[in-house]
Amino acid sequence: MIKKLIPVALPVLALVGGAFAGDMLRSPAAKDAEVAKAEATEGHDTAPATEADVGHNAAPADNHGGGDHASGEMAFFTFPTQFFVPLVRQGDLRDMMILTLTLQTDSASQEALRKKEHALRDALLRQLLIHANTGGFDGNFTADRNLLVLRDDLLKAAQATTDLPLSAVLIEDIAKQ
Repeated sequence: MIKKLIPVALPVLALVGGAFAGDMLRSPAAKDAEVAKAEATEGHDTAPATEADVGHNAAPADNHGGGDHASGEMAFFTFPTQFFVPLVRQGDLRDMMILTLTLQTDSASQEALRKKEHALRDALLRQLLIHANTGGFDGNFTADRNLLVLRDDLLKAAQATTDLPLSAVLIEDIAKQ
């Protein structure tokens, strides 16, 4: 009877142990990020966009009346598929970066961005490959200063591709496999 339970129980225990270990390793960084976000928004009247707002191309709730945009409310354009960036070192494919990117724009430009999706994807992927080939994804690539450089480079690449108003590139998901 025990021999039949071991093949079933072992993967379940490994999954639970891996989830616990991942949570233990992630907790200090997540707490630091929450503290930094709280300090950054302290004293400001703007509400941060929630994950649901970003994930569904919706404009965040902004009921303050301040910060009127010339072209309309703030909106987000999420690329429907992820970006896959190979990390090649000395001719060998070592790892793969997988990113989900979103562009922050105004609501009037959302449909025009959808029409230019392929050109924007090409420009962003080109910039991601440059970032990868110059070692941008080596070491601690999730450090705030490293992600700031990546976001700025991606924003410049996207703005060079279109004349539509883009205010930020948001990195929703980033993973190295």
